[in-house]
Amino acid sequence: MNYSLLIIDDEESIRDSLSMTLGRRYDVSTRATGKEALADLAGLNPDLVLLDIGLPDLSGLDVLDGIRRLAPHAAVVMITAFEDLDTVISAMKRGAFDYLVKPLRMDALKLCLERAGSSIRLGKEIRELQDKALREQIPFFVAESEALTDVVQTVAKVAVSPDTPVLIEGATGTGKELVASSIHHRSPNFRGPLVTVNCAAMPGELIESELFGYAPGAFSGAGKKGKAGLVEEAAGGTLFLDEIGELPPSAQAKLLRFLQHGEFYPLGSTAKRTVRTRVLAATNRDLEDMVARGTFRQDLFYRLAVVRIRVPSLASRREDILPLAKLFLHQYGEKFGKKFTALTDSARQALLHHDWTGNVRELRNIMERAALMACGPELDAADLGLRDGCAPDEEATGMTPLTGAGVDLPALLQRLERDYYEQALGLADGNESQAARLLNVSRDTFRYRRGKLGL
Repeated sequence: MNYSLLIIDDEESIRDSLSMTLGRRYDVSTRATGKEALADLAGLNPDLVLLDIGLPDLSGLDVLDGIRRLAPHAAVVMITAFEDLDTVISAMKRGAFDYLVKPLRMDALKLCLERAGSSIRLGKEIRELQDKALREQIPFFVAESEALTDVVQTVAKVAVSPDTPVLIEGATGTGKELVASSIHHRSPNFRGPLVTVNCAAMPGELIESELFGYAPGAFSGAGKKGKAGLVEEAAGGTLFLDEIGELPPSAQAKLLRFLQHGEFYPLGSTAKRTVRTRVLAATNRDLEDMVARGTFRQDLFYRLAVVRIRVPSLASRREDILPLAKLFLHQYGEKFGKKFTALTDSARQALLHHDWTGNVRELRNIMERAALMACGPELDAADLGLRDGCAPDEEATGMTPLTGAGVDLPALLQRLERDYYEQALGLADGNESQAARLLNVSRDTFRYRRGKLGL
């Protein structure tokens, strides 16, 4: 491995001599002053640094502090004209790898740099292992359907940015939090925290102080120390604002300023705070409709919705139902110490024909209950509490079919659905892809429902 070496010394003869001697082995750069070295450090990004303690403009120890801050993985070897024990100890405490005394002996210098190179290599291997361990914790999607595959592909694209806001839309239980977590763990911010805020769970009068913190004595009961907000907790990572449509107007204005400038004022404070974090937001409400009604700021909507990801309902991606059910069955089987080998045909049919108004969350809950209560090794429709049909089992749920005044509503809804599918096929001249677009469903969902409706 060819390491880059930065030499910081005010004596030109030393810089030239070291460059000539070490240039065959290292990519050598030189700087005469501490200020010059720190100004160019980001572009140089050195692996190794030879740093003279006695610089004309800055203390070598101050330059060392700057290097540890700006290039934390670089190994710094201090060069001193006088072996001052206190200075040497201070340098080692501040993160120097080693120190050498002038006049430099080339054999000792080369050996020191070789040891520093080995330390860098070991540190890099450790960081790679740590990164791999973190990356293996990335949430994954069960995506057999075309609709969810599109979502997964979009997540991979937007995760590249460290700060682009994303608005995640979809019904309750579809997996919006999983999308947010996946974006965070695939992003450059994955080492930072993922802070989740449920805007609907906080009282309107408290959410502003919870998000942005407050100064001492900002309000009755604020205390003498004040408090940092969740925005600051998310520094260097991701702030996920769930149920963003519940955010009150005052907090909307403050959030907009933060998104635009990366800055905010804690409640009751005149001291500006600056934080770098990515903001993801999710909602099951129609924010555009809220903007039209004046209950959500238009400028905030546009700032949040730089990228919009719509998570489809489970009913519109039925190809994912059985793979998800098997995954949950395996997970909860392990949790409860049971081994399930399969879903029976009746269980599969019951899962496929259920309405799933609660989406993936409902499916997970049903599979947890079934894994807990069933004996196995196969899982039947009766274990699920679902009939081999379109509705939950009446005995298992205590519910009766929704009917009224002699009207069979399920049959009526099926006839209406059949009429819509027939009209869509007619308008599309029999083309399934075009008909699916007219009904705003995936082609696979259209094909599945067409078969169930006998068209």
